[in-house]
Amino acid sequence: MGKSKIESAGFGDRLLAWYDRHRRELPWRAAPGVRPDPYAVWLSEVMLQQTTVAAVRDYFARFLALWPGVDDLAAAPVEAVMQAWAGLGYYSRARNLHACAQEIVADFGGRFPQDEAALRSLPGIGAYTAAAIAAIAFDRPAIVVDGNVERVTARLRALETPLPEAKKVISALVAQLAPATRPGDFAQAMMDLGATICTPRSPSCILCPWREDCAARALGAPEDFPRKAPKKPRPLRRGAVFYLSRADGAVLTRTRPPRGLLGGMDEFFGTDWRASRPEDWAETLAPSGAGAPLPGVNWALAGEIDHVFTHFALKLAVFVGAAPAGTPAPEGGRWRDSAGMRAAALPSVMRKAERAAANFLSKSDLSGARISP
Repeated sequence: MGKSKIESAGFGDRLLAWYDRHRRELPWRAAPGVRPDPYAVWLSEVMLQQTTVAAVRDYFARFLALWPGVDDLAAAPVEAVMQAWAGLGYYSRARNLHACAQEIVADFGGRFPQDEAALRSLPGIGAYTAAAIAAIAFDRPAIVVDGNVERVTARLRALETPLPEAKKVISALVAQLAPATRPGDFAQAMMDLGATICTPRSPSCILCPWREDCAARALGAPEDFPRKAPKKPRPLRRGAVFYLSRADGAVLTRTRPPRGLLGGMDEFFGTDWRASRPEDWAETLAPSGAGAPLPGVNWALAGEIDHVFTHFALKLAVFVGAAPAGTPAPEGGRWRDSAGMRAAALPSVMRKAERAAANFLSKSDLSGARISP
């Protein structure tokens, strides 16, 4: 393993000098000399968990427009928060966001606590988020390590220990790098260095303020770091959804239970998702109507969609059917008109199913698939 000069004086100061010239302008980032808004810092950090900056920008602006402060968010119906979050993924973040806002209002008078321990006591705030808020919003000394920081640090030392095993070593190295002042700027500088210079592929080493000290660059192999343990293959699960539309254009949906995967989000009726189903099971499902919302519908198979969750891959068969105007919704169901469908808190996987159904219906006649009035 190459050896860097991580103990050399001025390491952090050199990075801060680079940051002062090249810092990113982000909607949630305070301008130089302006005190950061803890609400904006918290909201952005939660949204950015396993999500790109590009994907978060519009959601962040939407949330601020709807709920400018933590008091506003705490007073909002949780259904509205889930709806505004729809499409951003990892939906437990939205539920925890709302619960956290309510606790900040109820237990802290609407003001964010400043120390990491108190922050970690709040819903949805783990070690990383607490450190980020403490450092960025309150300029408290804290070790902030996200994926960008892991990559920069692993390359600086050419760490052979793979992730995630190397996380503790990386945190200790970041603590050595940190300057005595400006902990919030240092945290953001490390993030910016990884996002703009020390990128996963084709890093711009010539522009890096630490290029002369980087062990991975000295080896000629920066892209080989950080080392990563082999990924386990994702198991495949299969299921079905039933897209039922009435003659008046309304579509049938329901709300998932508040806890668990996609908790509190809207969806179409369907089966559970199992790993044990054979590859051709959907071809024989329509006649039985297992998992369908109403009896007597002649379901047509519109195709299959694929979606990937963190711990498994999913293949969903999409069935479409038609019902007469005035058909009542079954227990737990809700008919939505076109405006209601646009506003529904449908996660990405259900939007994929919706598009598959719409594509099929644009080419097919379902007159023979209607149930009798």
